[in-house]
Amino acid sequence: MILRPRLEDLKIIGFYLGKIILGLALTMVIPILIALCFGEINPALDFFISIEISALLGLLLIKICQTNKDLNWMQGMIVVSLSWVVAMILGAIPLYLSGHWKSFLDACFDAMSGFATTGLTLVQDLDHLSYTHNLWRHLIMFLGGQGIVVIALSFFVRGSSGAFKMYVGEARDEKIMPNVINTSRFIWMVSIVYLILGTLALGLTGIFNGMKPLNSFFHGACIFMAAFDTGGFSPQSQNILYYHSFAYEVITVILMVLGALNFKLHYHLWMGNRKEIIKNIETRTLLVTIIATFSVVAVGLAQTGIYPAAAMLFRKGFYQLISGHTGTGFQTIYAQQFGADWNPLALVGVILAMALGGAVCSTTGAIKMLRIGIIFKAFKEDLKRIIMPERAIVIEKFHHIREVFLEDKLVRGALMITLAYIILYGLGALVGMFYGYPFLEALFESTSAAANVGLSCGITNIDMPAMLKVTYILQMWAGRLEFMSVFTILGFLFASIKGKR
Repeated sequence: MILRPRLEDLKIIGFYLGKIILGLALTMVIPILIALCFGEINPALDFFISIEISALLGLLLIKICQTNKDLNWMQGMIVVSLSWVVAMILGAIPLYLSGHWKSFLDACFDAMSGFATTGLTLVQDLDHLSYTHNLWRHLIMFLGGQGIVVIALSFFVRGSSGAFKMYVGEARDEKIMPNVINTSRFIWMVSIVYLILGTLALGLTGIFNGMKPLNSFFHGACIFMAAFDTGGFSPQSQNILYYHSFAYEVITVILMVLGALNFKLHYHLWMGNRKEIIKNIETRTLLVTIIATFSVVAVGLAQTGIYPAAAMLFRKGFYQLISGHTGTGFQTIYAQQFGADWNPLALVGVILAMALGGAVCSTTGAIKMLRIGIIFKAFKEDLKRIIMPERAIVIEKFHHIREVFLEDKLVRGALMITLAYIILYGLGALVGMFYGYPFLEALFESTSAAANVGLSCGITNIDMPAMLKVTYILQMWAGRLEFMSVFTILGFLFASIKGKR
C-alpha cells in the first residue's frame, strides 16, 4: 500500500529547500560586486531584484516550514530534485532581465544548461552581453559543477544523516573526508585552488596573444569555470575558436581532463598517492575509451578529406572528441560544420564519447567510466565462468581507490543507470525527429543535452520548437541528477494523488 505524504514531510522538504535557496541568493552578491566594479548599473539592478526575490522566498520557506527534524531518504532526494528546478527559475531571472534572451523559457534553458554544466545556449547577441551577466552564466556552471547541494552543505546545513542523503541525491555517492560536510569543503578548496591557477594560465596566455589585461583575465576566469566544471559556456559567440590559440586549446584540454576526474582521485593525488591515477579503473577505462572513440572520429574525418594535413585532423578531431568525452562542450569549429563537413562515422564517434562521459563524483554527466569498467569486468567474469571448469571459483575485483570485489549489486546498479541513460538519449532523439530533424543530428543533440555536454550540430537555437526546449531542459535535469532523485519526486507526486492516508 502506498502512503500519502504527510504535512510534516512537506515542512521538512520546504525548510531545507529554503536553506539551499538562501545559499543561491548569497552567490548573487558576486555579480553585483562585478557590476559595481565595471560601472554596469542596469545589470546590478537586475541582480538586486533577483537576490531580493530569492532571499524572500528562502526566508519564507524557512519561517513557514521551521523544523528541527532531519531528512529521511525520500525527503533528501526530493529536496535535491526540487532545488535544481528552483535554481533554474531563480537563476534565469537576471538573465531574462538583461534583454538578451527572447523569452523566460529561453532564460530558463540557459540557466539549467549552466547549473547542469551542459553548455547549450539560446542567448542572443552574446558578444555584447554585459560583464556582469556573462560572469553569472559561468558562475552558475562553477556552482553546478561542484553541486548546488554542496553549497548548502558547506555553509548552511549542519552535519547529519540528512546531509549525506542530499549529497547522494546529487549523484555523488563517494565521501572523500570522514563526513559530507568536510567532503563538500574539500571539493570547494580544490576548485578554488584550480580556479586561481587556471585563471592565471589562461589570463597570461590571452595577454601574450594581444588581449588587454583586464579583459584577458576576465575571459580566463570564465573559460576556467566552464572548462574545469565541464560546462562549455564562453564569453564569445565563437566559443574557443574566438581565441585562435593553440596554447589556449592545450590549457583547456588539461582543465577539461582535470574536471572529468573523480574528486576522490584529486584528494589522493594531492596527498601524494600518484600511483592511483595509473591503477584506478576509471582512469584506465577513460584512456581506453578516448583512444577507441578518437580512432572512429579520425577514420571518419580522414574519409571526408576536410583536414588534409594530419596535424590539423588531429587538432580539430581530438579537441571536439575530448570536449565531448569530458562533457565540456567547447568547440573550435562552428556548430553547423558537424552536419555539413563531418561524415556520419565521425559524428558517431563523438556521440559515443558524449554518451560515455567522465568519472563518478566529478563535474561530468553521462554514464561514467566506473560503470563502463564494472560492466566490462562483469563481462570478463562471465567469459571466465564459461571457459573454466564448472567447479572453479571465479572471483573478479577492480581497483577504485581500494580493491573492490565485483558483486552482483554493483553490476546491476551500473547496468540500470546505463540503460536509463540510453533510453534518455533515445527519447530525446525521437522528439527531435518528430520535429523533422535527421536521426543522427537529433541523436547528437539529444545525447549532448542528456549527457550534459553542450556540443551542438546546430539544432539548438532560439527558433527551435518550445517543446524541444522543454525536452532538453528535462534531459539536462535528469541526466545531471542521474535519475534516482528524479524518480523519487515522481513517486512522491504519484503518492500524493493515489496514496492512502
